[in-house]
Amino acid sequence: MQKILILDFGGQYDQLIARRVREHHVYCEVVPWTTPLAELRAFDPIGIIFTGGPGSVYLDGSPTVDPQIFTWGVPILGICYGCQLMARLLGGEVVPAQEGSAREYGRTLTCYDTSCRLFRGLPKEGASWMSHGDYMAKIPEGFALTARSAACPNVAIADEDRGFYGVQFHPEVGHTERGTDMIQNFLYEVCGAKGDWTMEDYERTAVAQLREKIGTGKVLLALSGGVDSSVCAALLAEAVGPQLTCVFVDHGLMRLNEGDEVEAAFAPWDINFVRVDAGDRFLTKLAGVDQPEEKRKIVGEEFIRVFEEEAKRIGAVDFLAQGTIYPDVIESGAGEAAVIKSHHNVGGLPDYVDFKEIVEPLRMLFKDEVRQLGRELGLPEHLVSRQPFPGPGLAIRIVGEVTKEKADALRLADSIFREELARAGEDRRLSQYFAVFTNTRSVGVMGDGRTYDHVLALRAVTTSDFMTADWARIPYDLLDKVSGRIVNEVEGIDRIVYDITSKPPATIEWE
Repeated sequence: MQKILILDFGGQYDQLIARRVREHHVYCEVVPWTTPLAELRAFDPIGIIFTGGPGSVYLDGSPTVDPQIFTWGVPILGICYGCQLMARLLGGEVVPAQEGSAREYGRTLTCYDTSCRLFRGLPKEGASWMSHGDYMAKIPEGFALTARSAACPNVAIADEDRGFYGVQFHPEVGHTERGTDMIQNFLYEVCGAKGDWTMEDYERTAVAQLREKIGTGKVLLALSGGVDSSVCAALLAEAVGPQLTCVFVDHGLMRLNEGDEVEAAFAPWDINFVRVDAGDRFLTKLAGVDQPEEKRKIVGEEFIRVFEEEAKRIGAVDFLAQGTIYPDVIESGAGEAAVIKSHHNVGGLPDYVDFKEIVEPLRMLFKDEVRQLGRELGLPEHLVSRQPFPGPGLAIRIVGEVTKEKADALRLADSIFREELARAGEDRRLSQYFAVFTNTRSVGVMGDGRTYDHVLALRAVTTSDFMTADWARIPYDLLDKVSGRIVNEVEGIDRIVYDITSKPPATIEWE
């Protein structure tokens, strides 16, 4: 299949760039700027995208790339920092912008030269999302100015003959009008993409690769009952059938009654299903731990240890399978990329794992691609559309130390929140919603007496891809009802707050 290479210079929207490319049925991967040039060349891309980044290209030590990349005859799109880097490496000049001139942040009215292939078919002006404090004082030879704003005459540059384009705004974010069309133009008008990335093709390819890799070996899958592990189970069942054993570890940090629900959901399946009740074991390991990264790593390692033990009981298991997906990989950091949070099945893995190999057939897929693959595999819609639940479970929805008492209180409060949202029909428009047991106490009054109990936070978001998310506008009357029920029905909670922070700057989960 055709591939787009996304070179990561530390930008905050890198995942979103990749998501936008995939939405146009073109495969892509995000790699750090430190990747050796030979590896970049071996990727054999039909086009390259330079991402944004927090640095300034003229400072010593700033991220860069070998200029040889411009001799490959491959089209390149530079976004923000990537645009300025391209300009500097090809003979232009980039300097700090002066206050009130050429320096732009936020929504900006932009005028486009629609004869440029990047802007073909677009209106001649529209809003773009700017975030740059540097200025291209001189553009490289062979480039033309193709977009401008009131403050900046060189919002976009292009060398159409070589297929090099640069924009100082972010076409990947929703705030940029018709930004996704600009990306589509780069892919199809400039790079000659054919749109050969589909989940139907991926299923055929993945099944063949899994059969070749696993051979006659036995596979142990960590089945949580969530979307990712369920789709992973279906894909492996299609590939190797009876060689697969699915182990569901109930770590005592699931939502209310979820362990029983998972077991019931997979009862009709023709798979080897093993349930391990390990709640006490996980809580003992987590005792006294209050740092989120440490909790994630503890849960990750303990998962592995439980699977190793189950594998020995089953006998002669060769492979450990996981439902790791692409956002897990990117957020866990690669090379010099920032670690947003270590996912228990990526950054949380211990150094030594007692299996021949780890199999992760969904590792390069985004969440919506995983859901679509599940539909291709024939999974029921209620499983495919299930709301995400983190691998460490309630351990990262309890801020601070995890205890059984906190987990029990959170389970009940979360259940009330979910129940009232479903009853009001709000659940159908929300992408993810849950309760968080905070590490804060507050003074209250209950039964004419003073209380000093815990603060519970409610979180609900809407999103199309989980790369960015907006806090959900839940009706006040519904929040009031939820708050009243939780305070009255859950012991130890006397105050409810609602999280109104979007992603970014926050993540969806609190830890």
